[in-house]
Amino acid sequence: MSIRVVFPGTFDPITNGHVDLIERAADLFAVVLVGIAENKNKKPLFSLTERVAMVQAVLSHIPNVKVLGFTQLLVDFATENGASAIIRGLRAVADFEYEFQLANMNRRMAPQIKTLLLTTSEQNSFISSTLVKEVAMHKGNVVEFVPPAVADKLRERFFGT
Repeated sequence: MSIRVVFPGTFDPITNGHVDLIERAADLFAVVLVGIAENKNKKPLFSLTERVAMVQAVLSHIPNVKVLGFTQLLVDFATENGASAIIRGLRAVADFEYEFQLANMNRRMAPQIKTLLLTTSEQNSFISSTLVKEVAMHKGNVVEFVPPAVADKLRERFFGT
């Protein structure tokens, strides 16, 4: 059976933690659709188009990964793209309660789509896009937290270099 899954997120920006989880998901499933949410509730540093391009470049080494932007409900995006599961990452116990609520809401709206939680690797457990942006904004070195091309984009965005 070839299983298609969605790994959703805002990816503003994509971090090494995201990449690790997506690589591991790609080892487990036939197709991993990385769904990049527009998410108007957040104020993204990068546009949806920029985030899609950045993530495509970073994940180009994984043949069974497709990157798509989306603006609708996650379960609708998953259904439209033939996914049978949603993969979510857990960094810490604190993430569990929120992820549990999301999984239950998604199950209520689309019972045919399962939610699977993958834990991050310990070296990535503290990394978040929000923290990375904060460090980058204050001219800190983010190279060990994000792929090199993403670090370049952050420098460009904050400092024009």
